[in-house]
Amino acid sequence: MSYDETQSSMSELLNDYDVKRLNRGDILKGIVIDVNDKEASVNINYAFDGLISKEELSADGKDPRDVLSKGDEIDVYVISPNDGEGYVELSLVRVLEIKEKEDIKSAFKEQKNITVKVKNEIKGGLIAYYGNIRVFIPGSLASRERIELSALVGTELEVKITELDFRNNKVVGSRRIIEEEKYNKNKKVIWDSLKEGEKRNGVVKKIVKFGAFVDVGGVEGLIHLSDLSWERVNRAEDIVKEGDKVEVFIGNVDKEKERLSLILKDVAKEPWTIHGGNIKEGDIIEGKIVRLTTFGAFVEGIEGLVHISEITDERIAKPSDVLETNQKVKVKVLNFNREDKKIALSIKDVLESNKEYLNYVDNEDDEGTSLGDLLKGFKFE
Repeated sequence: MSYDETQSSMSELLNDYDVKRLNRGDILKGIVIDVNDKEASVNINYAFDGLISKEELSADGKDPRDVLSKGDEIDVYVISPNDGEGYVELSLVRVLEIKEKEDIKSAFKEQKNITVKVKNEIKGGLIAYYGNIRVFIPGSLASRERIELSALVGTELEVKITELDFRNNKVVGSRRIIEEEKYNKNKKVIWDSLKEGEKRNGVVKKIVKFGAFVDVGGVEGLIHLSDLSWERVNRAEDIVKEGDKVEVFIGNVDKEKERLSLILKDVAKEPWTIHGGNIKEGDIIEGKIVRLTTFGAFVEGIEGLVHISEITDERIAKPSDVLETNQKVKVKVLNFNREDKKIALSIKDVLESNKEYLNYVDNEDDEGTSLGDLLKGFKFE
């Protein structure tokens, strides 16, 4: 039978069934009759069954049996009323795309969120899909926090559509906007909950020259270098690293300017709190030199100052001529101001009462040795 004869027979059959003619673009309801690895056949309540090829079942080439099962009720799109072999050529992908486009248009117009599946990472961002609709998520819009984009591949994300142009296949989504909205909504509650002096758990987010920023439940605060430890700290990374979980004390809270200071060092272990009641003038204390300045040296423990005039009776240009950072020395308490937390110390007073020093003075054979040499050897490891 020729093609023309086939078409004539089909037309006569349609007339016999007295059914409405199908047109390309029609959307029909159907029931899946059978599915194999190449296609699916569908009863569309028409003179002829419909056929959906593998390519028209899913955008990513899935096995038809993973998409449909016998007995499924589905909506289908008519590609051709006659595929030349007695079937109506149908598409599942195209009818889904129509519905998905309507969903996205509605979400974009009403600024509602949609859920997408992240497929892969590309230069500049992520490729995700809302059903069969491709959605691009720029790296800068993937999160309000710094994040490895690869960690989002394979996950489902709730996003807001920020740009929509189906003609140019441009659909852009943002996760960051949603996170910002959520943060701003909860921000006042979080700030109102912060109380000076209380302990909070946090995560180190960023290391800077002057300290470390820590997230304490949605708000970031700064731990200044001086508040990382009771000992002198030159670099924040010597104490904490990005990603570290820490327990901090809430310092100053400025809700108006949204500034928060945090303290990592335990306020209960402040040297003045622990040792302040036991120190008195005239005590001899062993400590470590933590800082040298032009006017003296600071000794840790209770951070006291040895003025340059109290290092030695000899004339020196600067403390570093005879002392070194981290050098352990014995010092005498000259003055103790508990209210201002200041303490004046002396190295030379300890040396003058030191028996070894007195023996040195009486020993004429050592006349050529300088006090600077003696001080550099005056370490208590």
